[in-house]
Amino acid sequence: MNLINEAGIGLSIGKRKLVSSAKNFPMDALFLRDDDIPQTVADGVADIGVVGENEMLEKGENVVVVKKLGFSKCRLSLAIPKSLEYTGVEFFNGKKIATSYPIILKKFLAENNINADIHVITGSVEIAPGIGLADAIFDIVSSGSTLVSNRLKEVEVVMQSEAVLIASPNLSAEKQEILDELIFRIESVQRAKGKKYILLNAPNDKVDEITELLPGIKSPTLVPLAKEGWSSMHSVISEDDFWEIIGKLKKAGAEGILVVPIEKMIF
Repeated sequence: MNLINEAGIGLSIGKRKLVSSAKNFPMDALFLRDDDIPQTVADGVADIGVVGENEMLEKGENVVVVKKLGFSKCRLSLAIPKSLEYTGVEFFNGKKIATSYPIILKKFLAENNINADIHVITGSVEIAPGIGLADAIFDIVSSGSTLVSNRLKEVEVVMQSEAVLIASPNLSAEKQEILDELIFRIESVQRAKGKKYILLNAPNDKVDEITELLPGIKSPTLVPLAKEGWSSMHSVISEDDFWEIIGKLKKAGAEGILVVPIEKMIF
């Protein structure tokens, strides 16, 4: 919802509101359980959907991924009790594995020639070994804290997952145009994440040296100052590199450094 809002699309939501119409964009939003979203899109009830990649693959519906969204990142992993020694994937031969993702698990076991008993349950998968329901689990892992609290250890990562934007493969030209505009807005917002706009003053004889530190999107913007022999340089830097670059800029002779956040980046 934050991403949609930052893309300039206003949706009103409420505790009991399951449908919302955007006031300034040709889109209606349906709020559904995540495991219902792939089929809803495949059946044409909705044209596009936001859902975890793991849920999309588990359902196996006829949809296409049009954009990975970069949030809600997690992984689907096999975990066993901490007290057991893990000897490799063959450990699972003859074992009972509890999961809410039997399709993905079955494919992984088949690829590794493992014969295991899959026990399908919904919710609280992590307690299965502790109550004697299974020997291992196959479930979503994010921080790993849930595994630790249930005395389990992660031993095999089967797939990485994140939120994805899925679509029906048979969108009309009109709806495809709307989807393209939505993706354009989302990408403009995402490009700005972790980026800072930097402005600084530099002596002209140091411009080339500073340019090497500030490549920008193509190259830094250079504007002559009223003070002869000086210029103002504008560029974009990654927040991860912020402090390292600032130090190098000062050593190169940059002054009056101003760093501001970026809301959107449009190419």
